[in-house]
Amino acid sequence: MKEAFIKLHVSVLIAGATGIFGRLISLNEGLLVWYRMLFATVMFFLLLWMLGKLKRVSFRDVCKIGSVGMLLAIHWLFFYGSIKASNVSIGVVCLSLMSFFTALFEPLINRHRISLGEIACSLIGVLGIILIFHFDTRYRLGIGMGILSSALASLFTICNKKVSVGYTSSTMLMYEMGGGFLGLSCLLPLYLSFFPVASILPSLTDLVYLLLFASVCTVLLYILQIQVLKKISAFTFNLTYNLEPIYSIIAAMFLFHEAKELNASFYVGLGLILFSVLLHSAGVFLQSKSKPFFSLFVKWKH
Repeated sequence: MKEAFIKLHVSVLIAGATGIFGRLISLNEGLLVWYRMLFATVMFFLLLWMLGKLKRVSFRDVCKIGSVGMLLAIHWLFFYGSIKASNVSIGVVCLSLMSFFTALFEPLINRHRISLGEIACSLIGVLGIILIFHFDTRYRLGIGMGILSSALASLFTICNKKVSVGYTSSTMLMYEMGGGFLGLSCLLPLYLSFFPVASILPSLTDLVYLLLFASVCTVLLYILQIQVLKKISAFTFNLTYNLEPIYSIIAAMFLFHEAKELNASFYVGLGLILFSVLLHSAGVFLQSKSKPFFSLFVKWKH
């Protein structure tokens, strides 16, 4: 059990590093996501092939899973766009609104009643974002992109669950990465016409970062999560992952000195968002007491 908890916290640290890589890599967000999905697809394919777990999927399901992967690609575009337009702290804080959008979208998509408790809890986080947005005008573009990123992450998670029946998460992830890569390849020429770059090829430094990004923050992260979920409850997993934005913000403060860029309204807003996350976690815990909470679908939101 001790080893599982160590792996859990290592995986949270790795997840928190996704925003750091978004700042370190000098490529624009379109190329960054395109390369990440390309390398991750190849790595997942080789891993599954070597382990003998490469499964055949029907063309119809490949299209379904691939379209969800395209939704993930667009979410990543806005997430890393938010980081590049503002900073790491803003990008990861905005992603905390995912629970608010899930409380809105899931009842509409799955056709069940909206939970007023979840909406009320999530509105505290929305208030935190409004506070940051209103008092810190420097990052409004980054906040706007971060909010869109959070909404897309919520849609991705909901759609992921609808198409995941009958397939392992490893198979799902490989086809999602591949679908996102192919879809983004079609859109990239248009994207680069609006946001031109001097070269689409990464520098040697960026190439090293991209390979680390795909291998550590995608493939290794997934492997650790699967291993941890075999030993630790889903509630403990989710609760621990609430530390992810904190790790990202602390790392950004040390690496990029972002503490100098942030004012008091950011920290008050962050406090409100964290309070809403704790309330949501408490609600999940109380619900799990009355209803078994056996499974968790791995969320690939960054």
